[in-house]
Amino acid sequence: MREVRLASSPEIERAVAVLRAGGLVAFPTETVYGLGADASSEAAVRRVFAVKDRPQDHPVIVHLPDASHLSHWTIEVPEKARALAAAFWPGPLTLVLKRAPHVSDVVTGGQDTVGLRVPYHGLALDLLRAFDGGIAAPSANRFGRLSPTTAEHVRAELGDDVQIVLDGGPCEVGIESTIVDLSAGVPRLLRPGRISADAIAAVIGTKPVAGGHDAPRAPGRLASHYAPRTEMRLVPAGELAAAIEELARRDRRVAVLSRHAAAMSRNVVEFTAPDNPIDFAKAMYGALRRLDDAGADVLLVEAVPDEPEWLAVRDRLTRAASSDFSDDEP
Repeated sequence: MREVRLASSPEIERAVAVLRAGGLVAFPTETVYGLGADASSEAAVRRVFAVKDRPQDHPVIVHLPDASHLSHWTIEVPEKARALAAAFWPGPLTLVLKRAPHVSDVVTGGQDTVGLRVPYHGLALDLLRAFDGGIAAPSANRFGRLSPTTAEHVRAELGDDVQIVLDGGPCEVGIESTIVDLSAGVPRLLRPGRISADAIAAVIGTKPVAGGHDAPRAPGRLASHYAPRTEMRLVPAGELAAAIEELARRDRRVAVLSRHAAAMSRNVVEFTAPDNPIDFAKAMYGALRRLDDAGADVLLVEAVPDEPEWLAVRDRLTRAASSDFSDDEP
């Protein structure tokens, strides 16, 4: 854990005033930019749902200044939760625990659990410590679409719907936090992220099982999510060149995200991503946004390896390619 001093800046002070008045503040974390509201204000959190067009039963994660705030939001803090918080907070890990009675149904999606984390970003921690409370903050984008990893992404997508956008530069991790459910005894992995199941097992002595249908609802678990507006297809590496040529023969404009330079053809816009999971994750959403803005008919993405270290990236890409493009987002 790193020590981060509280910044007494006019920008932070204005952001805190907006939050206390029930307004919305977008802020950076190490994962993606969040759209923040006072988690103790039902009206403020409802504004987040309205701006994002987010389904009312979809819970949001509450961001905390530090682990000492856990007991305010839960009825109990299991030893495994304390151990994981000590090992990984601040950091890209969300813990799902039994909610305290006062926690709003709007925050939890009507469930008896709440997702909590302490982000690993100096500006986020400055804001949280100055606010001295929980900030409900899903990703700062329209529901189901590509998550933002820069302040420019937030401004382009949400515009005047957000009163303040705190600019902390590009996000270091680039994909959403790992979510672990500890509300029912057996640890369950609800969403993969930078912190792996093996890393979690090294701390608590047991590897989390995959979350089943009886697991709490959690962000990012819908079959269709993290999607560009352009039709997106995942293509095995060995079939990418042929897929490009086939679409080009049909005069379809193609955008391509691959880890190796693809065979170039007419009507092709290409982005070559890093060939390792950590750097690929950091670049992924920004690259998909640029390709989504290229005016292509189809966005082809080279499938990533079926290996444990690529699990989180593979999860995001699979959900992005599962979108139904006959309609706008729900």
